[in-house]
Amino acid sequence: MTDTSDGTREKTTATSGPSPLALLRSAREQLVELTGLYPESLPRLEQTDDGWVLDAEVVELARVPESMSLMALYEVTLDPDGQLTGYRRIRRYERGRSDRG
Repeated sequence: MTDTSDGTREKTTATSGPSPLALLRSAREQLVELTGLYPESLPRLEQTDDGWVLDAEVVELARVPESMSLMALYEVTLDPDGQLTGYRRIRRYERGRSDRG
């Protein structure tokens, strides 16, 4: 078990590392600390050979009405222990815009 920043304890094992929930929490906290942008959603978490990759959706520019706010999708890479190793913005769009198919 490991302690989290909010005082809760999460299960980890020597072979599997942090739980997916612990990885998401850690990535969110690290991204906020580096960018000042708070993720509204984390729609992707994927294990890779080098660790983990996740996507974080953030509000880059809040506007009124809210549907005109400028959103961004960031790709975040983590090492196997959940430490952020990099991030990059991969897309910007207005809130409420659907993906083009």
